[in-house]
Amino acid sequence: MKKIALSVGVLTAFLVNAQSIKTTIDLVNVKDDKVAVTMEFPKMKSGDVKFHFPKTVPGTYSVDDYGRFVEGIKFLDNKGKEITFTKVNDNTYSLKNAQNLTKITYLVNDSFDEEMDDSKHKAVFSPSGTDIETGKVYLINTHGFVGYIDNMQDVPYQLIIQKPTDFYGTTALVDQDKSESTDTYTLANYAKVTDSPLMYTKPDYITFNAGGMDLVLGVYSPTGKYKAADFKENLEKMVVAQKKFLGDMNTNKKYAIMLYLSGMGEPQIKGFGALEHHESTSVVLPEMMPKDAIDKTITDVVSHEFFHTVNPLKTHSEEIHYFDYADPKMSQHLWMYEGGTEYFANLFQIQEGLITKDEFLQRMSEKIANSKNYNDTMPFTVMSKNVLKDEYKDQYRNVYEKGALLAMCLDIELRKLSNGEMGYRDMIRKLSQRFGENKPFKDDKLIDELVAVTGYPQVRDFYNKYIAGDQPTPYTQYLSMVGVEANKQETPPIFWFVKDPQQTGYDDKDNAFIFDESSALSPFSKSIGFKITDKVVALDGKTISIQNIQAFVEYAKTIKEGQNVTLTVLRKNGDKTEKIDLKGKAILDKMTVETLQFKSNPTPAEQKLQNQWLTGKK
Repeated sequence: MKKIALSVGVLTAFLVNAQSIKTTIDLVNVKDDKVAVTMEFPKMKSGDVKFHFPKTVPGTYSVDDYGRFVEGIKFLDNKGKEITFTKVNDNTYSLKNAQNLTKITYLVNDSFDEEMDDSKHKAVFSPSGTDIETGKVYLINTHGFVGYIDNMQDVPYQLIIQKPTDFYGTTALVDQDKSESTDTYTLANYAKVTDSPLMYTKPDYITFNAGGMDLVLGVYSPTGKYKAADFKENLEKMVVAQKKFLGDMNTNKKYAIMLYLSGMGEPQIKGFGALEHHESTSVVLPEMMPKDAIDKTITDVVSHEFFHTVNPLKTHSEEIHYFDYADPKMSQHLWMYEGGTEYFANLFQIQEGLITKDEFLQRMSEKIANSKNYNDTMPFTVMSKNVLKDEYKDQYRNVYEKGALLAMCLDIELRKLSNGEMGYRDMIRKLSQRFGENKPFKDDKLIDELVAVTGYPQVRDFYNKYIAGDQPTPYTQYLSMVGVEANKQETPPIFWFVKDPQQTGYDDKDNAFIFDESSALSPFSKSIGFKITDKVVALDGKTISIQNIQAFVEYAKTIKEGQNVTLTVLRKNGDKTEKIDLKGKAILDKMTVETLQFKSNPTPAEQKLQNQWLTGKK
């Protein structure tokens, strides 16, 4: 019996190898920060071929056009002769009469090197990008290196990484050869390829088991400031809490975390955060962060990505299940995929004792404040379905604010309806039992499914009003049900460039203050024609640097109402950047700050519902 099983296994391996797409990524012979990729194909079924790189990938919700990082592409037949092709756009190549196509070769540039130059194309979000630093690190988000042929997405891929012998690859994939210079992986299809990032660098990793799941954490720290072992204690505590919170909703037996810490030199990047995958996540953070700040970010951000293993990676609509990399169709339900996941990333921390109830409430209060920078009457389903379009894409970040708040209010609504017996987590668990990784739901039928799994038609009313409708969500009304009250107070008048000074960032390349495009301009900025995309480099001739930020802020505090002010900014004008002065009279602005607090004397019903909400217990 064992012999037969072995023979069948060998035969199966032979057939997969013969019919797979052999893809080699060469990390040894790297020239000018360009990596050579070779793809070898089984016999073509059609003479007309279209070869693609992704326009976007699941989890990013932006048009990134990964094919623009490719150059020198060649299509070769079985005799090594080049086949003529037509380049349709950055991502797509068309070939006629290509029955004998057997190989494609090309060079890949990385996305990190161009993050600070978005004059021609918006920068790729760093955790979904690529980095090629010869002798240091290779961040391989596979969708940036590997393409696919139409109608061959379901053909297995054999991924071969040629690597320096002293480099280690952090990944959830299993290496199938014992060579020190080559790693070989077999993947079921192209979707699995794009779901499997890798990071190669000199070994700095730890492996351990937490909550019954095997983890590997690989770290790249350019100065050696941090080691993987530095983060083990916090990571282990977080994962144990997450697995307990999810219960049977998560079945992961392994998980890989690639932590890329960006230094002060090249490449200069700005897209800090993480990107989810079924069995791994790629994380990019600045190395200059203190360790406790990195630990907190891992708890907040990496936990968010891990919760995606439930939704949408395993419970999703047809748009995600049959994802079209060349011409993506987006789902209506970012409120659940991203908003619900962000809510989980905060809720599990209070329910598992990682933060206090006051800290949890403060986080929800900040989300309410942040959500007011977006269009509160835009139906979330409409924004979600059209998120790749210009008129909607600037609303995307609201999925982490209002999206999480919608999940919170629905959680309270369900607990109120069920006398505390059911919450948002229970609804998602029942939905995941009804569907799953290989059984998608129809996008426009989700609300029917939610009513079915909860048994409460009131869920449809909530959905129609606040998710698919244009009614602002009455947060204070829902929070009052769980013994929370809101207090409003005005801040002293201040002078600044956006309504909320906390939404100010720093660009160390241009020594300038920058602002999120969703930030609301202050009355002064509106009066002088300031644009949210402008970079502030000086105020009344006082310039900004990393060393004098505090002095700059202190000077801004001295400005009086009506004072003549000159603001110097960098402004894009086509392909050029101009330095211009904007002059006007200072306008000091008051902010109304709304804070949440637990009632000192809640009713017994409010206290009971609050306890059930914050503990997850019935």
